[in-house]
Amino acid sequence: PGDWSSDTDSSTKLQSVTDIDGNVYNSVVIGSQTWMNRNLNVTKYKDGSTIPNPSGSWASLSTGAYGDYNNNATNSNTYGKLYNWFVVGDSRGICPDGWHVPTSAEFTVLTNELGVDTVLKMKEAGTDHWNSNTNATNDSGFTALPAGWRGTGVTYNGLRSFAYFWSSTTNTNSSSADFFELKSDDTVYRRSLSKAYGFSIRCLLGD
Repeated sequence: PGDWSSDTDSSTKLQSVTDIDGNVYNSVVIGSQTWMNRNLNVTKYKDGSTIPNPSGSWASLSTGAYGDYNNNATNSNTYGKLYNWFVVGDSRGICPDGWHVPTSAEFTVLTNELGVDTVLKMKEAGTDHWNSNTNATNDSGFTALPAGWRGTGVTYNGLRSFAYFWSSTTNTNSSSADFFELKSDDTVYRRSLSKAYGFSIRCLLGD
């Protein structure tokens, strides 16, 4: 885990990192930051500890959990898994060595860097995975995919329509945390919700 490989024949060196489950993620440089270009799909913390996958309500959880959209692991192969915020706050670490879940401020650095048409530059182009995706270019290489979300109960919603990414930033009441939302319009929304929701995670290079 954490080992890097590179394509030295490419004029733009592509680096990849492998998580503890063996999933390989390519990276993309956007301004001063290096991001994974797909959503996390790991079932363990980086020390090998298993992240639970509870089928019941998540509303009362205060520890980490993940889910596959509609409890179908095939969805995760494309869109990544959905995690409650408690995996982010767990000291065992959800991202591979040398990577971390970005703060709200680090997400803002990304959106400021992209400027005009931020969402169009972040979203995967076309409608292979987005229901509605007019003018998306993915110029940034971020390749945002609409994995939807898991509610605090047992339901899943929003596949192919909404992309939500947890940040590591909690709010003053500590029961909620910041996340970033992309949908069909051209605005990246920063919002806060209960840590019991299930959202996607993107990892950012750096400890």
